[in-house]
Amino acid sequence: MISSDLLTGAYPPLLVFAAGLLVLVLPRIVGFTVGALSLAAVLALSLVAPEGQYLAGTFLGFEVVPFYVDGFSQMIGVGLGFLGICSVIYAYSSGASRELVAIALTYVASSLGAAFAGDWLVLVFMWELMAITSTLVVWHYGGDAVRAGFRYALFHGTGGVIVLLAVAAHYVEAGTFVYDGSGIAAGLPAMLAVLGMGVNVGFVGLHTWLPDTYPRPHFAASVFLSVYTTKTSAFVLYRAFPIDAQSDLAIYIAYMGGVMAVYGATFALLQHDMRALLSYHIQAQLGYIVAGIGIGASAATSEIATAGAMGHLFNNILFKSLLFMAVGVVIFRTGEEDLYKLGGLWREMPLTAIGFALGALSITAIPPFNGYISKGMVFDAANPHYYGQPEYQALYYLLWLGAIGTLLSFIKLGYYVFLHGESDISVPDARPGQTVAMLGLGGACLLFGVWWQGLADLAPTVANNGGHFEFAYPGGGESELHPYSRSHLETAGILTAVGVVTFAVVRKPLSKLDLGDPARVVFPAGYYLGRWSMLATTELYRLVDAAAVGLVTRCYWIGNNPVLAVDAAARRLPMVDVEDRRPADGGRPSTIHLRTGIGTTVLLLTIVLTVILWLLLG
Repeated sequence: MISSDLLTGAYPPLLVFAAGLLVLVLPRIVGFTVGALSLAAVLALSLVAPEGQYLAGTFLGFEVVPFYVDGFSQMIGVGLGFLGICSVIYAYSSGASRELVAIALTYVASSLGAAFAGDWLVLVFMWELMAITSTLVVWHYGGDAVRAGFRYALFHGTGGVIVLLAVAAHYVEAGTFVYDGSGIAAGLPAMLAVLGMGVNVGFVGLHTWLPDTYPRPHFAASVFLSVYTTKTSAFVLYRAFPIDAQSDLAIYIAYMGGVMAVYGATFALLQHDMRALLSYHIQAQLGYIVAGIGIGASAATSEIATAGAMGHLFNNILFKSLLFMAVGVVIFRTGEEDLYKLGGLWREMPLTAIGFALGALSITAIPPFNGYISKGMVFDAANPHYYGQPEYQALYYLLWLGAIGTLLSFIKLGYYVFLHGESDISVPDARPGQTVAMLGLGGACLLFGVWWQGLADLAPTVANNGGHFEFAYPGGGESELHPYSRSHLETAGILTAVGVVTFAVVRKPLSKLDLGDPARVVFPAGYYLGRWSMLATTELYRLVDAAAVGLVTRCYWIGNNPVLAVDAAARRLPMVDVEDRRPADGGRPSTIHLRTGIGTTVLLLTIVLTVILWLLLG
C-alpha cells in the first residue's frame, strides 16, 4: 500500500510540469528523457495508487481536492501516461525543439490536472490552463499556425467562460465544489456545462476549431494535440453526467454523439489533407464516447454503456495518436500533405505502413484490435434488440453509419498513401525513435484487442468474477461480456464488407471532391465570425507590437545618445539655432533584443501565475 504522504508529494501534474521546465535548461537528450520519465511516473501512479482523496485542502476559503483517484481517473491516467512517453520519444526523434516539448509537457500537465481533479474549482483552473498551453503548442510553429491558434483560442476561451459559469451556478445549487458522484447540478448548471464542455469535445456546430487547427502546427505537436484536450474533456463530460445521473439532458447528449459520428466521418471522407481527415475522425470517434456517456447517464444499459465509453476513450488515446504519428512521418519524409499526391509508399516506408495499418484496423473496429472491443460495447448499449430501448433505435443506426464512414475514410487514406500505384520518390522510412513510438502504441492496440480482459479490468463498471466479466443489465441479473461471440463477429464482417464494396463504388467520384472547410457551408456565421475576429486580433497585435517596439527603441536611442536627442528636440523649437553635431552614423543604434515569440511570452506568464496560485493553494 502506498502511503498518503508519498502520493501527496507525487502529484502527477506537478511532476510533468517540473519536467517541462527542466527540458528548457538540460541538454536535449537529458531533458527529453526526464520528460518521458515523468510520464512513466504518472503511468505507475495510475496503476498502483489506491482510490481516495489526496492534497485535499482549502483555496480562497473553498474546500478543494486537487488530486482525486478513482477507477475512472486511474484508467485515463494509464492511457495519458503511456501516450505521453511515446509522444516524447516520437518528438525527440522527429527533431522537435526543446521549447516545443517544454510547452507540450505543460499542456500535458494541465490535462492530467483536469483528469485527476476532485472538485469543480480545480477543474476550472486546469481547464483554462489546458486552453492556454494547447494554444501555445499551436502558436509555436508560426506561420499559418498563429492565425489558426487565434481561432482555437477564441473557441476555447469562450467555452471556458461558459464552464466557469456552470461551475458557479452549480455551487449556488450544491453549496460545494467537491465531486459527490452525482455530477453537475440539474437545470442551468447542466445546460451551461453541456454547452461549454461541448466546445472542447467537438459537438457539431462548436467543432470548427478542430479541423482548422490540428493540421497547422509541427507534426509532432499534432500528436499531443490529437489526444489531450478532447479526451480529457470527454472524461470531464462524464464527471458532469456520470453513470445513472438520470439527467434530462442525457438522451440529447447520446444523440449528439450519434450526429458527431456521422458528421465527422462524412467530412473526413471529403478531405485531401491527411491531418484534416484525421482531425474530423477525432470528432467522429468522440461521437461514440459521447453516445456512451449519454446512454450511461440515462438508460438501463448504463453499466455497459459507460464501460464502452470509457474503454473507447482509452483506446482512442492509443490509436488516434498512432495515426497522427504515421501520417506525421509521411509528411516528415515527403513534405506532402495531400494524400492524392502520394502512393505506393509501403515499399519505401514499410515500418510506417505497418504503424498506420495497426492504427487503421483499430479505429475501424476490425477484430482482434482494441477498437472492436470498446466500440462493440457502445453498439450493444444502443442496440434495442438487446435491451428493448426503442428510444435509441435511431442512435443505433447513426452509429452504424459513422462506422461505415470510418471504414471508408481509412481505406481511402491507406489506399492512396501506401497502396495505390508506385512511389515516384525515394525516401527513407521512420527514424528509430519514431518507429519505437508507433510500434509501442500499435502493440498496445493489438494487445487490448486480443487480451480484452485487460481492458475490461480497467473499466470499473465491469466486474471480474473469477475470470467472467459481467455487468448489470435490465433484467436485474448479470450479463457476461462475449466480444468474440458469433453475432459480434458477424456484425464486424458485415460492416467491413459494406465498407469495402462501397469504397470500390465511390472511389473515383470521391477523388474529385475536396471540401476543405465545410464550416463555410454548414455553419457560415460561426466560420466568418471566427475568421474576422481572428484577423482583427492579429492585426491589432501587430500594430501594438510595432508601436511598443518603436517606443522602446527610441527611448533606448535617447538614453545612449542624450546630446543628439537634446539637439533634435531643440531644432523643433522656433527661433533656436543649434549647431549641427549629428554624427554620420546617426548615433549608437539599439543592440537589445526586443521581441520574443508570443508563445514563449505567454508560457512564461503561465508559469509565473501557476507558481503563484500553487503557493496560495499550499
